[in-house]
Amino acid sequence: MDEHSGNPATAPAPVKTTLDTLEIQRILPHRYPFLLIDRIVDLVPKRRIVALKNVTFNEPFFQGHFPGYPIMPGVLVVEAMAQAGATLLLGEIEDRLNKLAVFTGIERARFRRPVAPGDQLRLEVEVVVWRHSAGRMQGVAFVNDKRVAEATLTCQVVSRANGTA
Repeated sequence: MDEHSGNPATAPAPVKTTLDTLEIQRILPHRYPFLLIDRIVDLVPKRRIVALKNVTFNEPFFQGHFPGYPIMPGVLVVEAMAQAGATLLLGEIEDRLNKLAVFTGIERARFRRPVAPGDQLRLEVEVVVWRHSAGRMQGVAFVNDKRVAEATLTCQVVSRANGTA
Protein backbone atom coordinates (compact mmCIF):
# COMPACT_ATOMS: atom_id res chain seq x y z
CA MET A 1 0.00 0.00 0.00
CA ASP A 2 1.09 3.53 -0.75
CA GLU A 3 1.40 5.03 2.71
CA HIS A 4 0.09 8.43 1.58
CA SER A 5 -2.99 7.53 -0.45
CA GLY A 6 -3.97 4.14 0.91
CA ASN A 7 -3.83 2.72 -2.66
CA PRO A 8 -1.85 -0.38 -3.54
CA ALA A 9 1.68 0.64 -4.53
CA THR A 10 2.54 0.20 -8.18
CA ALA A 11 5.32 -2.36 -8.18
CA PRO A 12 7.53 -2.87 -11.21
CA ALA A 13 6.78 -5.98 -13.23
CA PRO A 14 8.85 -8.95 -12.05
CA VAL A 15 11.88 -9.76 -14.19
CA LYS A 16 11.43 -12.96 -16.19
CA THR A 17 14.24 -15.37 -15.33
CA THR A 18 13.34 -18.26 -17.66
CA LEU A 19 12.42 -18.41 -21.34
CA ASP A 20 11.07 -21.21 -23.51
CA THR A 21 11.91 -21.72 -27.19
CA LEU A 22 9.14 -19.46 -28.48
CA GLU A 23 10.21 -16.65 -26.15
CA ILE A 24 13.83 -17.07 -27.28
CA GLN A 25 12.68 -16.76 -30.90
CA ARG A 26 11.02 -13.42 -30.04
CA ILE A 27 14.50 -12.13 -29.13
CA LEU A 28 16.89 -13.96 -31.50
CA PRO A 29 16.51 -14.08 -35.29
CA HIS A 30 18.05 -17.59 -35.47
CA ARG A 31 15.87 -20.48 -36.65
CA TYR A 32 16.34 -24.18 -37.43
CA PRO A 33 18.88 -25.49 -38.14
CA PHE A 34 20.91 -22.69 -36.57
CA LEU A 35 19.02 -21.92 -33.36
CA LEU A 36 21.31 -23.67 -30.88
CA ILE A 37 19.62 -22.95 -27.55
CA ASP A 38 16.38 -24.59 -26.42
CA ARG A 39 15.63 -22.96 -23.07
CA ILE A 40 16.84 -20.26 -20.70
CA VAL A 41 16.80 -21.57 -17.12
CA ASP A 42 18.28 -18.53 -15.37
CA LEU A 43 18.60 -14.91 -16.42
CA VAL A 44 19.91 -11.94 -14.45
CA PRO A 45 19.64 -8.88 -16.72
CA LYS A 46 22.98 -7.36 -17.71
CA ARG A 47 24.85 -9.95 -15.57
CA ARG A 48 24.40 -13.61 -16.52
CA ILE A 49 22.35 -16.16 -18.39
CA VAL A 50 22.14 -19.96 -18.29
CA ALA A 51 20.79 -21.78 -21.34
CA LEU A 52 20.24 -25.41 -22.29
CA LYS A 53 20.79 -27.14 -25.62
CA ASN A 54 19.55 -30.70 -26.03
CA VAL A 55 21.90 -32.35 -28.50
CA THR A 56 20.16 -35.03 -30.58
CA PHE A 57 21.37 -37.38 -33.28
CA ASN A 58 19.01 -35.52 -35.66
CA GLU A 59 21.29 -32.45 -35.72
CA PRO A 60 22.28 -31.90 -39.38
CA PHE A 61 26.00 -31.52 -38.60
CA PHE A 62 26.25 -35.11 -37.32
CA GLN A 63 25.93 -36.43 -40.90
CA GLY A 64 29.49 -35.41 -41.65
CA HIS A 65 31.09 -34.69 -38.24
CA PHE A 66 32.06 -37.54 -37.99
CA PRO A 67 30.50 -40.66 -39.57
CA GLY A 68 30.71 -43.44 -37.00
CA TYR A 69 31.88 -41.02 -34.25
CA PRO A 70 29.41 -38.11 -34.04
CA ILE A 71 30.82 -35.03 -32.27
CA MET A 72 29.23 -31.59 -32.12
CA PRO A 73 31.67 -29.16 -33.78
CA GLY A 74 33.40 -27.00 -31.17
CA VAL A 75 32.62 -23.87 -33.13
CA LEU A 76 28.90 -24.66 -32.74
CA VAL A 77 29.32 -25.04 -28.98
CA VAL A 78 30.84 -21.54 -29.01
CA GLU A 79 27.98 -20.33 -31.25
CA ALA A 80 25.49 -21.68 -28.69
CA MET A 81 27.29 -19.67 -25.98
CA ALA A 82 27.11 -16.60 -28.24
CA GLN A 83 23.39 -17.10 -28.82
CA ALA A 84 22.83 -17.24 -25.06
CA GLY A 85 24.85 -14.03 -24.67
CA ALA A 86 22.95 -12.38 -27.54
CA THR A 87 19.67 -13.29 -25.83
CA LEU A 88 20.91 -11.50 -22.71
CA LEU A 89 22.11 -8.44 -24.66
CA LEU A 90 19.18 -8.11 -27.08
CA GLY A 91 16.69 -8.70 -24.28
CA GLU A 92 17.64 -5.27 -22.94
CA ILE A 93 17.15 -3.43 -26.24
CA GLU A 94 13.72 -1.94 -26.95
CA ASP A 95 14.12 -1.86 -30.75
CA ARG A 96 15.51 -5.40 -30.98
CA LEU A 97 13.41 -6.43 -33.99
CA ASN A 98 15.51 -4.04 -36.06
CA LYS A 99 18.83 -5.14 -34.55
CA LEU A 100 21.27 -8.05 -34.67
CA ALA A 101 23.96 -9.04 -32.19
CA VAL A 102 27.01 -10.09 -34.21
CA PHE A 103 30.30 -11.67 -33.13
CA THR A 104 33.26 -9.34 -33.13
CA GLY A 105 35.70 -11.62 -31.33
CA ILE A 106 36.37 -15.01 -29.81
CA GLU A 107 39.29 -15.31 -27.41
CA ARG A 108 40.76 -18.07 -25.27
CA ALA A 109 38.48 -20.75 -26.73
CA ARG A 110 39.23 -24.17 -25.26
CA PHE A 111 37.56 -27.48 -25.99
CA ARG A 112 37.95 -29.98 -23.17
CA ARG A 113 35.61 -32.89 -23.97
CA PRO A 114 33.53 -34.02 -26.97
CA VAL A 115 29.80 -33.28 -27.09
CA ALA A 116 27.80 -36.21 -28.49
CA PRO A 117 24.19 -37.06 -29.33
CA GLY A 118 22.13 -37.43 -26.15
CA ASP A 119 24.13 -34.81 -24.24
CA GLN A 120 22.52 -31.73 -22.76
CA LEU A 121 24.71 -28.64 -22.95
CA ARG A 122 24.42 -26.19 -20.08
CA LEU A 123 25.71 -22.83 -21.29
CA GLU A 124 26.66 -20.32 -18.61
CA VAL A 125 27.50 -16.82 -19.83
CA GLU A 126 28.67 -14.02 -17.52
CA VAL A 127 28.98 -10.37 -18.53
CA VAL A 128 32.49 -8.94 -18.32
CA VAL A 129 31.74 -5.56 -19.97
CA TRP A 130 28.29 -4.20 -20.78
CA ARG A 131 27.43 -1.31 -23.07
CA HIS A 132 24.14 -0.52 -24.74
CA SER A 133 25.44 -1.57 -28.15
CA ALA A 134 28.21 -4.03 -27.30
CA GLY A 135 29.30 -6.63 -24.81
CA ARG A 136 32.14 -8.85 -23.69
CA MET A 137 31.16 -12.10 -22.01
CA GLN A 138 32.78 -15.20 -20.59
CA GLY A 139 31.05 -18.41 -21.65
CA VAL A 140 31.43 -21.91 -20.25
CA ALA A 141 29.68 -25.05 -21.54
CA PHE A 142 29.04 -28.10 -19.37
CA VAL A 143 27.71 -31.62 -19.89
CA ASN A 144 26.77 -33.40 -16.64
CA ASP A 145 28.67 -30.77 -14.61
CA LYS A 146 31.87 -31.43 -16.59
CA ARG A 147 33.35 -28.47 -18.44
CA VAL A 148 33.40 -29.19 -22.17
CA ALA A 149 34.32 -25.76 -23.57
CA GLU A 150 34.92 -22.14 -22.68
CA ALA A 151 35.56 -18.87 -24.51
CA THR A 152 35.53 -15.11 -24.10
CA LEU A 153 33.10 -13.60 -26.60
CA THR A 154 32.65 -10.04 -27.81
CA CYS A 155 29.71 -8.82 -29.81
CA GLN A 156 28.17 -5.66 -31.15
CA VAL A 157 24.58 -4.69 -31.79
CA VAL A 158 24.04 -3.53 -35.38
CA SER A 159 21.05 -2.41 -37.40
CA ARG A 160 19.47 -5.15 -39.52
CA ALA A 161 18.78 -2.67 -42.31
CA ASN A 162 22.34 -1.88 -43.31
CA GLY A 163 24.63 -3.69 -40.88
CA THR A 164 25.71 -0.56 -38.99
CA ALA A 165 25.45 0.27 -35.33
